[in-house]
Amino acid sequence: MIIGIGSDILDANRLGKVLDRFGERFIKRCFTQAEIEKAERRRGAGTHISTYAKRFAAKEAVAKALGTGFSHGVFMKDIGVVNDYAGKPEIVLTGGAKTRLEKLVSQAGHAGKTAKIHLTLTDEPPMVQAYAIIDVA
Repeated sequence: MIIGIGSDILDANRLGKVLDRFGERFIKRCFTQAEIEKAERRRGAGTHISTYAKRFAAKEAVAKALGTGFSHGVFMKDIGVVNDYAGKPEIVLTGGAKTRLEKLVSQAGHAGKTAKIHLTLTDEPPMVQAYAIIDVA
């Protein structure tokens, strides 16, 4: 059963300007250490801004799927984007985002069940898009 859907679209050039202006302060406020390491490994290839932008859009999409956006104790760093062995993006929730997901599952009448967050990311430079679906089996 689907209990949450969220999407986001972002101009990577716009995020690039934010990174130029606020740099490390912005990065450390919004991204997990794993996300930072992945993006910075791509700096030499010039794709680090796109990497950050896709993860930023994913966080926005998941926050919308949770039904709160970035409020009610849900922060950017509570939503992490990692890749599985094949490169597929996956979500790891901590802190307020994890708590919110548990509450959402319970409110949907599925207390004690495990929710899965499905995520897809795409880009057509300079635009990036993320789409998230939360379901409970």
